[in-house]
Amino acid sequence: MSIIYIFLGIYAIAMLFVLCYSLAQAHLLFHFFKFLRKKKSHTFPDENDLPFVTVQLPVFNEVYVVERLIHACAGFHYPSEKLEIQILDDSTDETVEIIQKAIKEYPDIDFQYIHRKDRSGFKAGALKAGLESAKGEFIAVFDADFLPDPDFLRATVGHFEEPEVGMVQSRWTHLNEEFSILTRLQAFALDAHFMVEQIGRNNQEAFINFNGTGGVWRKACILDAGNWEADTLTEDLDLSYRAQQKGWKFVYRPDVKSPAELPPIMSAIKSQQFRWTKGGAECAVKHLKNVLLNPYPAKVKIHATAHLLNAVIFIAVFIVSLSSIPIWWAFQQDMIPDSYFRSAAVFLLSFLIIALVYFFANLSLVGFSRKSFFRFLWELPLFLSVSMGLSVHNAQAVWEGLSGKKSPFIRTPKYNLKGNQDSWTSNIYNQLQVPFTTYIEAFLALVFFLIVILSLISGTYQMLIFHLMLAIGYGLVSWQSFKSYNFQKI
Repeated sequence: MSIIYIFLGIYAIAMLFVLCYSLAQAHLLFHFFKFLRKKKSHTFPDENDLPFVTVQLPVFNEVYVVERLIHACAGFHYPSEKLEIQILDDSTDETVEIIQKAIKEYPDIDFQYIHRKDRSGFKAGALKAGLESAKGEFIAVFDADFLPDPDFLRATVGHFEEPEVGMVQSRWTHLNEEFSILTRLQAFALDAHFMVEQIGRNNQEAFINFNGTGGVWRKACILDAGNWEADTLTEDLDLSYRAQQKGWKFVYRPDVKSPAELPPIMSAIKSQQFRWTKGGAECAVKHLKNVLLNPYPAKVKIHATAHLLNAVIFIAVFIVSLSSIPIWWAFQQDMIPDSYFRSAAVFLLSFLIIALVYFFANLSLVGFSRKSFFRFLWELPLFLSVSMGLSVHNAQAVWEGLSGKKSPFIRTPKYNLKGNQDSWTSNIYNQLQVPFTTYIEAFLALVFFLIVILSLISGTYQMLIFHLMLAIGYGLVSWQSFKSYNFQKI
């Protein structure tokens, strides 16, 4: 009997972590509402007052999207004599020839092609190498899968008239949001980050992060913060925290849109998720102690803690899912009083807060219509299920980040898919090796589907919805993983 109470304790501790994180999210939602009530006005600087800007385009083997990126950047509404575009190319394939051919179409634009044969430092190394020769006082960064708005530079550089502003971040939008259910669910998640989280933090002057692309830096800020470093997989988050701890102010502009491509298949999603979650954990190890020990306001410390440790949610979910199995069995055997289950209802507050965050983040972008409301009703549970299904893969990434295990920077494959009929199977950058965690996901899907069936047969409904979501989540993630990794063998 005592072992059951140990599992109950583990379950409760993990759920308590989720609850604390959700309370921080609730505070961000409060500041999101405060931001919406503000009167916001932004003006473009006068033509004569525009500063010199260097646009950096870090590229590595991007056959499908690099030409599109070059054409988009060539269309900036910005004086050519005040604009330099650096293509920081680490490619080892035909991307090199595509770039050189594309930039010849724009003889009046200052394209600087920098090709590294030594890919040391990966993206951080490329950005640092380009910074050495960058002529601009301000540095805009765009990844290969972005299509920057022609007015992006004019809309952002005016903020640098305030000398303490070190970085301006725009909001990502999604070129292929409607391609599949996977891209739709990613948009669902990212919109919550870019609306509630980024706005909520920035509105109360808590630390926010440069999102790796779609932003502009003051060059002096980068150098003052110690320049780009490659000791984490999220060089953007790392530099953001170093800069803000130096006293630099960041500005978030949700009205400035930076369209980008979402990974359309599970193998690419997992590659991106692994880098983001492990890199976030590495940054927590690197920065959280300093933030907590320095005399920052309580709101900065609280939200920095929630921000840097947000990926630990996946470890908590994984622990909750595993510990729920013996707890379910104990309910089956009448070893746990129903009063315990009723007291656990307090944790439903976490679900309510998370639901509200995603509700207002997503519907504020599309309007609070009946159609968008009913779409939200099925997207939220499916999104939560898939997030739970990713807990094995992402928990491994977070653990590696917290424990100091190093791994190379693996960039997410880009596809340039324009419609639902476009095929991703011919992409030469697809990953074919199935990770071991995918087999664990498939096994857990079978376990929880079995538990759901047994719960229905026995009339034990206390954890039925939770286990059904786990079964669906692990099932979808493993099925989509095998589909994307093994498509050439099927």
